[in-house]
Amino acid sequence: MFLTVLILGTVLGGTYALLALGLTLQYGIARIMNLAYGEVTLVAAFFLVWAFQGLNLSPVLSILLLTPAGYGAGWLLYAVMMRPLVKRSGASGRLEVDSILATFGLLFLLQGLLLITFGPNFTSISYLDQGVDILGVSVSANRLIAFVICVVAGAGLLLVLTRTRWGLSLRAVALSPGSAPLVGIDVNRVARQGFALGTALAATAGGALAMYQTFSATEGVIITMKALVIVIMGGKGNVGGALVAGLALGLIETFVATAIDPGLTLAATFAIFLLVLLWRPQGLFGRN
Repeated sequence: MFLTVLILGTVLGGTYALLALGLTLQYGIARIMNLAYGEVTLVAAFFLVWAFQGLNLSPVLSILLLTPAGYGAGWLLYAVMMRPLVKRSGASGRLEVDSILATFGLLFLLQGLLLITFGPNFTSISYLDQGVDILGVSVSANRLIAFVICVVAGAGLLLVLTRTRWGLSLRAVALSPGSAPLVGIDVNRVARQGFALGTALAATAGGALAMYQTFSATEGVIITMKALVIVIMGGKGNVGGALVAGLALGLIETFVATAIDPGLTLAATFAIFLLVLLWRPQGLFGRN
């Protein structure tokens, strides 16, 4: 059972880690807590299903299209909806509260559009669902492909953040938005880029999720809450912490589903979340 939990949990955790990275970027760089994050993920997931069933488009190709489309949608969303909130808040510190209220409304708008378009029923695709033997554990090929996509996307993001000048600007705004203009960084432009990059990761993770998991138009809240749990467990704005916490959550959920009861996975997730909040409110990898 140990190997089963380890392999299946790592595969699931890869998707969770990518989901959390997007939310971490949006909150850490743009200072926007996006409660509609799960709905954005679902829009990408439904697009993949529609493209696969209606256009016979390969899911991998769909994800390659979803990533830049997600970046563009995030850029537009920030320019139209978030930028006025940022401008109005100034240095008053109201941005977090205003963004929570605004994205709370966006959540219901997107959820309603998804329900009208796709209905309330669960949906999924049948794509490379045959098992592949890994150290005696059978893992479906679509899960492995989704895991590889998440690893490539996560590794690419880390390379961008640590090895490029753009990544340096993103990290500077995340660490000290007040001091970043002193070295010539346009904080508003970088914040918009950070929000768009987070949306691109949400779209990529949504596509990866749709490759192997059944979902419905009303599951966005659960996706957002899981991403939020990972972000807080890893430490707000901590990219490395989000990666580790995402993998840990995948392992914990798989262990509970395999050894105890699949119906208790969500309860286990939030029990651990409460423990972290009580024991280390700054997150497992956050600083005081």
